[in-house]
Amino acid sequence: MKTLYLDIFSGISGDMFIGALIDLGVDAHKLAHELEKLKLDGYHLHVADAEKCGIAGIKFDVHLADAHDHDHDHDHDHDHGHEHHHDHGEHCHGDHDHSHDDSRNFADIKKLITKSRLSPWVKKKSLAVFQRIAVAEGKIHGKPPGEVHFHEVGAVDSIVDIVGAAIALEMLGKPRVLAAPVTEGTGWVQCAHGRFPVPTPATLAILGARGIGVTQCDEPCELVTPTGAALLAEFVEEFGAMENLVAEKIGFGLGTRDNKTRPNVLRAVFGAQSKVQSPKSKAASSGHDWETDRVAVLETNLDDISGEILGAFIETALAAGALDVFHTPIQMKKNRPGTLLTVLCAETDADKFSELLLRETTAFGVRRTIAERRKLQREFTTVKTKLGNVTVKLGKLNGKVVQAAPEFESCKKLAVQKRVPLKQVYAAAVKALK
Repeated sequence: MKTLYLDIFSGISGDMFIGALIDLGVDAHKLAHELEKLKLDGYHLHVADAEKCGIAGIKFDVHLADAHDHDHDHDHDHDHGHEHHHDHGEHCHGDHDHSHDDSRNFADIKKLITKSRLSPWVKKKSLAVFQRIAVAEGKIHGKPPGEVHFHEVGAVDSIVDIVGAAIALEMLGKPRVLAAPVTEGTGWVQCAHGRFPVPTPATLAILGARGIGVTQCDEPCELVTPTGAALLAEFVEEFGAMENLVAEKIGFGLGTRDNKTRPNVLRAVFGAQSKVQSPKSKAASSGHDWETDRVAVLETNLDDISGEILGAFIETALAAGALDVFHTPIQMKKNRPGTLLTVLCAETDADKFSELLLRETTAFGVRRTIAERRKLQREFTTVKTKLGNVTVKLGKLNGKVVQAAPEFESCKKLAVQKRVPLKQVYAAAVKALK
């Protein structure tokens, strides 16, 4: 699995993120074609080679059709300066003021994305980013997330930024995303309700909800926008310095502002982990070509949950994207029989599934640990049997097949077609593998 490392020494915004990924090789024309699936009118993209403080990169802009309401390229002093998402018209602004009424609520945005022909992964991730912003804004304004009425985040340019970011990541092959520690500037932004210090409320709430730390530097302006914060919270697995990352490609996404202490650029490094390991990681890898990743393991002990609720939770969690859900009989305090309920999920989804456990089961608490996984290189092939073709999953280690398993859905479909027992199809597929 490839790795994308975001060097956010000068912050991050939606447009800078997409610009960096285009500079890495994402096809801008294909990205625009995918965005057309939203059936969102009133804009066109502008992608240009540019330079910031002597660093060549990509400037990504969204030009809105209504020039009177939005008479600059994607308002990127606003986007990388003060892109805030307040309901009831309480917008924070930097050098610009907006009068356009592109307000949308979360239901509008969800409907727009869900009804599109975008891939399931892009839909899921785009909505997850919007959800993080909605939750943060809801807390700021004392409202449930569903009641937050978006203005800036509901505008055309912000939808393009968020959905475009997910599309670009998918076009890169959905790499593992890592990032440097979050660096934010200082100073103040002017809001409808007065001056507010940097970090802004939404950015701080979004990062805080994911448990991401923030360190301020001496740059006297906002560096991390709420959209940028939400992208980090949703996609980044781990924050820290680079470790044994071989830079196959380096991309720069350019902002508009001329910063005082650092160039207004986002550096994205794309590559793979080096086989020359540090002492810390050498023992873990052992030189094998297996894939590695990190997952969250969520556990809770239950002694008062019914089988019906337990079964319903498993269905709900799997439908929501959990990697696996299972329960184990255990003995609890006072010799009570109980159930250990375990959820495996992506590290970035740990908070979402912790909340689901607390809401949907009888749990009063959830234990969370982060585990490293070692996975075989996987590929799919088709084998011919006397009953028909069956899809088989192969697991390879160092170039050799060490596991082979017929795919259930393929076997089930063939069993129905041929009106034979499922186990007969399985046996035929296994025999064809030998």
